[in-house]
Amino acid sequence: MARIIYSFVLYLLSPLVFLHLWLRGKKAPEYRKRWAERLGFYDDNLKPNSLVIHCASVGELMAASKLIHTLKQTHLVTITCNTPTGSAEIKKQFKDSVQHVYLPLDFPGAVSRFIKQLKPKAIVILETELWPNLIIKASKHGISVCVINARLSEKSQKGYERIMPLSKQIMHNIGLLAAHNKDDAARFLALGLNPKNAHVTGSIKFDITLNNEITNNVAKFQSELTTHDFIWVAGSTHPNEHEQVIAAHLSLLEQQPNALLIIAPRHPEQFAKVAAYLTQQNISFSQRSKAPHNGQAVLLADTMGEMLTLFGAANSAFIGGSLIERGGHNPLEAAAFGIPIITGPSYTNFLHVYPQLLDSNACLCVDDADALCKSLLSIANTPSKQKELGDNALAILNANSGAVKRTITLIENEISHDIITD
Repeated sequence: MARIIYSFVLYLLSPLVFLHLWLRGKKAPEYRKRWAERLGFYDDNLKPNSLVIHCASVGELMAASKLIHTLKQTHLVTITCNTPTGSAEIKKQFKDSVQHVYLPLDFPGAVSRFIKQLKPKAIVILETELWPNLIIKASKHGISVCVINARLSEKSQKGYERIMPLSKQIMHNIGLLAAHNKDDAARFLALGLNPKNAHVTGSIKFDITLNNEITNNVAKFQSELTTHDFIWVAGSTHPNEHEQVIAAHLSLLEQQPNALLIIAPRHPEQFAKVAAYLTQQNISFSQRSKAPHNGQAVLLADTMGEMLTLFGAANSAFIGGSLIERGGHNPLEAAAFGIPIITGPSYTNFLHVYPQLLDSNACLCVDDADALCKSLLSIANTPSKQKELGDNALAILNANSGAVKRTITLIENEISHDIITD
């Protein structure tokens, strides 16, 4: 009954869902395309019996990149996502080596069409994209649902507890849960997950490999930035945060006139707005998408999928979504290059990461633009501090690696036990 009510409400809200997509299309026109896929209608040339891996957007995709590259060596893989930016990154990174479609909206009919056409070996879901109809219908067809890199905050747990009948149905149909830690696993168990299906693997976000392509890209990028004494990246910034970051850099320039800020907004629709703001403030800047950098005070990284390259060329990194109430973004790509990390006070999305970094003197926490500037000055003026913070960050990353291998082993075991039915 709970799922029937959920589906009924979802159908009632469907006009608002498509209105939301249409309105988002004003800033990002790709949202107005491929609506058939969102309803479970796909091209006939889509091959069945693949391993479906769902990465809601770019963040989940980047975290799962190493895992996907490994799995596609032995399986036909279909990657699904929800956003145009995620779709563009899938095509950029994997090209024709995987299949790619949007995951349908969680309407019963759309999900049924998706399952009927793809007949997945298993459905692997990153983190907490727990769509009831998808999970329950897949399980009824004998398709195992694997939730990996799973995390569940106390706040989210309370939300699921308010719809406990539906939450129990979801949990009863998850065949494999690979959680960040024991606390996350315990929250899923409290909602009704079968204990035999719960495993603690750690976070796959700690498994970052700096291959030759990345190191070559970094070296090429660094060759464009030789006129700057101190380079810092503000990664994944948001509205009302771009301005604070730029203000901190203007203050930094008063004492470090050759410093460079590389600002990388989280969403592509913000690129033009940040460019307009820099122009309005009469700040010299270059744009990554247009020409090589030539000594300007700011470089606007108006491209996607290049965060590793940006961090690799920097002396320090500020991680966005943290000076506003957003919950923060992933600091581990910066840690992979052994550079100091700075965050704002809002980092609830990465409570499995930031406490370790802060407790181990691998990260600095600031409250505003003034504090951000002071931390940057301290790092720029004290090479020993820069090295200590960076070395500590890299040590935390290395100490927590290995989750990808553990997760793949669990997925392979789960697939080998599945019996797929139409």
